[in-house]
Amino acid sequence: MHRRLRTSYEITKTEQRRRREEEMMKPSISLAFIITILTLKPTLSSSSSSSSSSSIKDEYSKILQVTDGHPNSIAELIRDGQLFHTETQFRSFIRTYKKEYKTREEYLYRLGVFAKNVMRALEHQSMDPTAVHGVTPFSDLTEEEFEVSFTGLRKGGGGGGVGLGERMDVSGLPENFDWREKGAVTEVKMQGVCGSCWAFSTTGAVEGANFIATGKLISLSEQQLVDCDHKCDAVEKDACDNGCHGGLMTNAYKYLMEEAGGLEDQDSYPYTGKSGECRFDPGKIAVRVANFTNIPLDEDQIAANLVHRGPLAVGINAVFMQTYAGGVSCPLVCWKKRVNHGVLLVGYGAKGFSILRLGNQPYWIVKNSWGKNWGENGYYRICRGHGSCGVNTMVSAVAATSS
Repeated sequence: MHRRLRTSYEITKTEQRRRREEEMMKPSISLAFIITILTLKPTLSSSSSSSSSSSIKDEYSKILQVTDGHPNSIAELIRDGQLFHTETQFRSFIRTYKKEYKTREEYLYRLGVFAKNVMRALEHQSMDPTAVHGVTPFSDLTEEEFEVSFTGLRKGGGGGGVGLGERMDVSGLPENFDWREKGAVTEVKMQGVCGSCWAFSTTGAVEGANFIATGKLISLSEQQLVDCDHKCDAVEKDACDNGCHGGLMTNAYKYLMEEAGGLEDQDSYPYTGKSGECRFDPGKIAVRVANFTNIPLDEDQIAANLVHRGPLAVGINAVFMQTYAGGVSCPLVCWKKRVNHGVLLVGYGAKGFSILRLGNQPYWIVKNSWGKNWGENGYYRICRGHGSCGVNTMVSAVAATSS
């Protein structure tokens, strides 16, 4: 039975907007429930939501003890009994991260993706128990969307045709070290929906090297690299820098040394989050790069170079980062050869987050470029000494700068 619709002049624009919003947010409990059940492990699919939730609590009771009520963790959903109230969590996610979906169809699609990512976070928590996994700003993105939009490190690459640097003395290194405490690291930045991680990793390394050389911390322009740098690797000719479609830090160093002569600062060439026409002005160069070097795979050598040369540009496999909310990430399985994200190594620690009898984990401190609402205020801690997620496979340092 249909109600009589009021004529158009009886309905204000405000009411129309409110109705659209209410329609968009109207509960779809049956759909959310079906999506959640379908994404569960086979051993859980034949059980009711109540018994399934109970079995998850039993299976992850230890995790619940160590995540300590982290507001974004998958364990928090288990504790609150909300794991099977997917749409409730989704609506909270929308409010928290100010998400907007233009149509009801898009809302339902993203709800389904969110439900799958909740279960994926649960899987990641079991595979990476020293970290906290859960709902993040990227929980409404598929794995493919996430990788295309928020990573961007080119596959392959021959290290810019530059060999490994000389081995350093690793004796006498401090137990804990953090360049943030010394003033060599700029604020966490946001690459947005653009595969420009390589540019942020590059500027971070140059910013740190310049601070060591001059004592001045200058925020440098990623947009210059996104717009103007199209350098290709000296060994693998197809590995070229291409704005929001990816690049390599070593290519960027080559561009700065051989073509541009240096980097403008953030104020003179601000970030837009999209590829555009090159507007580089040589007269506005703030920092020049004299040379760079690649670092050996040995993590003690990486630590020595970090301490003596400044923050290091690093490639990493970001598969666990989509659901990461805190703690030290030390996944049981993470493909080391599939590095797809450029980040900045800024420090290390001796004793990280521990889980019951697994003991303390030494860790690296990684600056990311996904804003402060992700991870630990924009930072990521990953297990040190095991080459976790390929963190030791693509490491480079700016060996000298001049302004």
